[in-house]
Amino acid sequence: MTEPFQFLRPAALLLAPVVVLLWWLWQRRADPLRGWRAQMDPEILDALVDHSSGGRRRAWPTLAAWLFGVLAIAGPSWRPEPSPFAEDSTPLVILLKADLSMDTPDPEPSRIERAQLKIRDLAEARTGQPLGLIAYSGSAHLVLPPTKDTTAVATMASEISPDIMPEPGDRADLAIARAARLLKNQAGSLLIVTDTASAPTHALVESWKNAGSPDVQILAIAPPAASVEPLEPLAKSLRATLVPMSTDDEDIDEIVRNAARTPVARDAEGKARRKDDGYLLVPLIAAFALLPFRRETPNPSES
Repeated sequence: MTEPFQFLRPAALLLAPVVVLLWWLWQRRADPLRGWRAQMDPEILDALVDHSSGGRRRAWPTLAAWLFGVLAIAGPSWRPEPSPFAEDSTPLVILLKADLSMDTPDPEPSRIERAQLKIRDLAEARTGQPLGLIAYSGSAHLVLPPTKDTTAVATMASEISPDIMPEPGDRADLAIARAARLLKNQAGSLLIVTDTASAPTHALVESWKNAGSPDVQILAIAPPAASVEPLEPLAKSLRATLVPMSTDDEDIDEIVRNAARTPVARDAEGKARRKDDGYLLVPLIAAFALLPFRRETPNPSES
């Protein structure tokens, strides 16, 4: 998932017009011809002045350096801040839909059985890496917190069915909220295993944002020839990676690769912290700041 660009301190951008104004005032005060301009006609003064030194042109790099400095202070950020304390492998929490639609055979085995087989394959692929499980329908319930005993996760997933769920429905928002409490103050990502999804709701998006906007993947449980288009609104609302179910391990390999991303640092509320990339502008600021001091090439006609 591509991280959106943003400024960590956008209010600092208000300094830009102030910087331009200060530069303009500085240029007026530093103008060696300021007194003459009040006494002579501009045309005559312009004809008498030697423009070869390019003093005013050499002042523009200073303004550019100041403006890039403002951008650096505003804290441009292209990526989350990596966590220095996280484990090499971050938890992946599976949100398994167990509503009545998952009992549909299209053909045999049923969708829930297909999902269980895929979870078993995922558990094998992530042996020794934290894996958790939440089952949801009209309510959400923790089955196992993230554990390195991935075999236990696969075993528990095989026992999940719509028959044991307290109420029918499609409350993915409750599952995300439950995962947020489970992953509070630690890095982690989510995998929603579902066949269909209700239209995204405000509650769903809010649950995801309150969870710190974690990385989300969606494994579409459907026959290979079926379209995953019905799940696209859900994926778009959560900025999720939509992974179609495959007959081989291609889908599992993709999920494992995506879940292996570098863990991010989080604040006291569990929200992902952004990396301040303003320091990347320092070489550019230095280059523009030094341009006015470049050595002039002597004019042969003056020698």
